[in-house]
Amino acid sequence: MEERIYLSMLLSTYGSLLTEKQVNVMKLYYDDDLSMPEIAEINNTTRQAIHDLIKRCHKMLLGYEDKLKLVDKYNRNENIKKNLKDKLCILKSKISDENNAKLIDDIEKNINSL
Repeated sequence: MEERIYLSMLLSTYGSLLTEKQVNVMKLYYDDDLSMPEIAEINNTTRQAIHDLIKRCHKMLLGYEDKLKLVDKYNRNENIKKNLKDKLCILKSKISDENNAKLIDDIEKNINSL
């Protein structure tokens, strides 16, 4: 996964553990794709201060994920759900009984609600 997308996911997951200013700067950098000089101008500070803040938050977010593994668990669960839905689709295509097809639809709805 591209690092920028990965860091954006980490920010969505662990952003509440950062200060409001840290979250704002990280969103501007990772989500809005602004440059450090642009962010520095918006925040009325130096490019170096923004650079330091981004590096520090980057390290913090990676540390949170290293310990808690929430994004990793989410990605694994999404892969499992996709795999189950694919198998249900194959199974449904091979079933002609309406009651069993409805049961498969109900299972798929339950998977989607996870």
